[in-house]
Amino acid sequence: MLNKTFIQLILVRIREFYREPETIFWSLLFPVLMAWGLGIAFNSKPVQTKTIALVFAENQSKESFEMLISKTSFEYKKDSLTNDYYYQIKYGNDIIGLTYFKVKPVNMQQAELMVKRGNASLILTTNENKLEYHFDKYNTDAQLSYLQITSLVNGENLSNQLSEVKPMTEKGTRYIDFLIPGLIAMNVMMSTLWGISYTLIETRTKKLLRRMVATPMPKWEYIMSHITARIFLCFVEAIIIFSFAYYYFDITIKGSVAAFIVLFLSGIVAFSGLSVLIASRTDKTQVGNGIINLLVMPMMLLSGIYFSYHNFPVQVVPFIQALPLTMLADGVKAIFNEGAGFIQVWKYILILNTLGIISFTIGLKYFKWY
Repeated sequence: MLNKTFIQLILVRIREFYREPETIFWSLLFPVLMAWGLGIAFNSKPVQTKTIALVFAENQSKESFEMLISKTSFEYKKDSLTNDYYYQIKYGNDIIGLTYFKVKPVNMQQAELMVKRGNASLILTTNENKLEYHFDKYNTDAQLSYLQITSLVNGENLSNQLSEVKPMTEKGTRYIDFLIPGLIAMNVMMSTLWGISYTLIETRTKKLLRRMVATPMPKWEYIMSHITARIFLCFVEAIIIFSFAYYYFDITIKGSVAAFIVLFLSGIVAFSGLSVLIASRTDKTQVGNGIINLLVMPMMLLSGIYFSYHNFPVQVVPFIQALPLTMLADGVKAIFNEGAGFIQVWKYILILNTLGIISFTIGLKYFKWY
């Protein structure tokens, strides 16, 4: 049973949050950083590679599809990593930039899964010797891919009847379905790292922590009051984000709500542990601010919050997938959009909790009052 001192400490943490909201960062710096991150992902590469899912009709042969794209100078290649075959179609030139489309033959279930996971933004299907394009009309990347592919296919005196647009409206395939789970995951990172780590460092800098030495309160109890309050606040913030998305964008949770709650708690545990580790010895807010930004900025830009991390070179994707925010975001997206449960996200839960416990243990051991 919680003692009165611990409860009062939790209430103090909650009051501090509402009395001093960090609005400057979100209102001024965040839009700039977001624009910069999107520019890095989509405009910095002279040669881009985009993946398109290809679904053949039941009676459609590979040769008939190749006839439809015969004017595109396509190449049939083998992926050295997966040993799967795909069609490579080149768009553009050295002046306007080159884009290589990897058109991968898959079934419809795999194609929809690729869209939900951000591996592809457009599905190309064949139907009675016609090409049909399936994509979210609000996804600018899908729009651009559609325009580029159709200009290649229809540009060599092919009939416009060879292509038809099939808008994708199914939940889980829209860009907003990709964005909202990522925002919920990112909010856990931002709330814990700034709300716990920076608060502890600032309190130590103001010489307030040293007053705790004279009290019988152990270190773990004081730190746990910060974490417990942050758990409550993270859930409140997540409920607000989800409620808005539910009523305005019709976002729903397709998978297990229980799995989402456990995964969400695991994310809080992971980033709370990192927060304690950062704040354990840091005694200057400038240093703490730099360390937190060193963790926050790469994950915020790389972990697939606003755009798929598959836009980055394939060599760095495994490293991005190892980031804690990527694991949390991928897990939340899987639950929201793919109907995932504990079986699909248990690895994320295990890794995040392990990271949090180890970080917390080390941080608590070396934590100093002053």
